Amino acid sequence: MVTIRSLLFWALVYTYCGLCACLELLKLLWSLGTKPGKTFQWLIRENPPGCLSDPSLGTHCYVRIKDSGLRFHYVAAGERGKPLMLLLHGFPEFWYSWRHQMREFKSEYRVVALDLRGYGESDAPVQKENYKLDCLITDIKDILESLGYSKCVLIGHDWGGMIAWLAAICYPEMVTKLIVINFPHPSVFTEYILQQPSQMMKSASYYFFQMPWFPELTLTINDFKALKNLFTSQSSGIGEKGCRLTAEDIEAYLYVFSQPGALTGPINHYRNLFSCLPLQHHEVTMPTLLLWGERDPFMDVEMAEITRIYVKNQFRLTILSEASHWLQQDQPEIVNKLIWTFLKEESRKKE
Repeated sequence: MVTIRSLLFWALVYTYCGLCACLELLKLLWSLGTKPGKTFQWLIRENPPGCLSDPSLGTHCYVRIKDSGLRFHYVAAGERGKPLMLLLHGFPEFWYSWRHQMREFKSEYRVVALDLRGYGESDAPVQKENYKLDCLITDIKDILESLGYSKCVLIGHDWGGMIAWLAAICYPEMVTKLIVINFPHPSVFTEYILQQPSQMMKSASYYFFQMPWFPELTLTINDFKALKNLFTSQSSGIGEKGCRLTAEDIEAYLYVFSQPGALTGPINHYRNLFSCLPLQHHEVTMPTLLLWGERDPFMDVEMAEITRIYVKNQFRLTILSEASHWLQQDQPEIVNKLIWTFLKEESRKKE
């Protein structure tokens, strides 16, 4: 029975992977037919836009991890010695997606926005095996220690949310409070992605990313049109009531992901996901805040409420009806206010 279940599981994964690949191939052929001259033309941006060196966001720093030998890039704001707030971005993002939070929380925290393994200026190992969940979780522990801290407020968005959940489960002693944006508890997500047709369709990219090299190619078509559309289109981008990305913001993303080989590391994060399933139903033991943009086209909102059963401590869920998947960029003022309220709650109780 175990063998049969395993065969059925991988048959489902690869069948859906093939369907997603066929759809992307049709899009590629359509582009070649309508815009043959532009399909495979894209710019490699040599000079970063000025917003990436904005001093109000903090200082660019690097840390090398002794065990793995990898060097990680991060931007730090706020005085050394203050409590640490560690920020983990999603896909396709990098440290800059936390710019609104870095300006906001540096008054009381040492705010560190990390480029995850394989992203931006952080090292990107070649083999996909180097992006297994165990490696990504260990990165967070090692970086925390290398920064000279034993505890932090841990905040993650999207795939960074997955890593934040797992880091809090594996190393509960190092997370004082957990804040996750638009990503449910990993056990909820992995059950949904395999069992619910609606979530399977919304998570099509997770299946498509199992393929070698082709996903990277499709994201570069027409000068990274798919990447731009993720943040700006009506279906997946920040809505009219949100804080729209400026042209310079979009150029910052294009600068990072248009560098040679810059997409392989980020996509490799997903290429080990199904080999790690099923995840154990681990419980979270620290106070947890889950923020959710209801207009998220990639995640069923029902998963947010189910997450409650896995948190064996204070759990606060806030769903914002007019917000998108890119919540901390879409509604930064509301998100910052909700985070402040959550962070201050325990101190108020003691008073």
